[in-house]
Amino acid sequence: MQALWETHKTSLIAVGIAIVALLSSLVVVPESEQAVIIQAGRPDRVANRYVPDRPYGETGAGIVFRVPFYERVERIDKRVLSVDMEPQTVLSTDQLRLNVDAYARYRIIDPVTMVETAGTLAGVETQLAQILSSVVRQELGRRSFASLLAAERGTTMANIRTKLDAEARKYGAQVIDVRIARADLPDGTPLESAFNRMRTARAQEAATLRAQGQRNAQIIRAEAEAEAAKIYAAAYGKDPEFYDFYRAMQSYDTTFAPDSKSASTIILSPDNEYLRQFRGQR
Repeated sequence: MQALWETHKTSLIAVGIAIVALLSSLVVVPESEQAVIIQAGRPDRVANRYVPDRPYGETGAGIVFRVPFYERVERIDKRVLSVDMEPQTVLSTDQLRLNVDAYARYRIIDPVTMVETAGTLAGVETQLAQILSSVVRQELGRRSFASLLAAERGTTMANIRTKLDAEARKYGAQVIDVRIARADLPDGTPLESAFNRMRTARAQEAATLRAQGQRNAQIIRAEAEAEAAKIYAAAYGKDPEFYDFYRAMQSYDTTFAPDSKSASTIILSPDNEYLRQFRGQR
């Protein structure tokens, strides 16, 4: 072995250097990453670039060649990523201080722009976190606290996402979604005061609805009574004798019903006019 080394020392060293150079020139890019090959500080080409809806196996992932010591590889995640906003205090239009915490989901769709503007994925996250804080502060500053508890919150989130996405495109990123994780009032007197105002507003709204309901009920009842009177009048005009009989039966039912609450006793003579319907006299 010693003799082989002494005889082919130069050749073995050259082969070793060639193997190291070959291994250094090979880069494995998985499906979940895209790689930017950078020459002398400038992006040259992209391996496994993100393309929407492209199936696995056709994305360009696998082994990529580079020139050792001249080209370097910047790996960028192709998956949906998350950036969190630093919790901060926002003043709403109704002069309430809100403790707000939000986050955004994004994806790198232009890795070359990302490398040229932010350098690394960490740089993009730093920029997006700052922009997200600014956009959330501006948008929530134009809203009331009550609007964040209603359906209007969806519109607010859509506006924040649109503005953040417009800024993220400058860094090669696409914002997919934005959500407010928390928007609470500070503990203590401001919180109790806000709850009391909300409770009073809801009580006033309930009283207004009850008043409207009672008014509508009175109108409906009056209209129904007027319609009933109109029907009675029409019936009386068509057949007065039947109308008298019908009204007499209603009177008998009310007066002589077994479940009547009245404890009074009524004594009438057989020929009393009130009992004429029992005698069959019309």
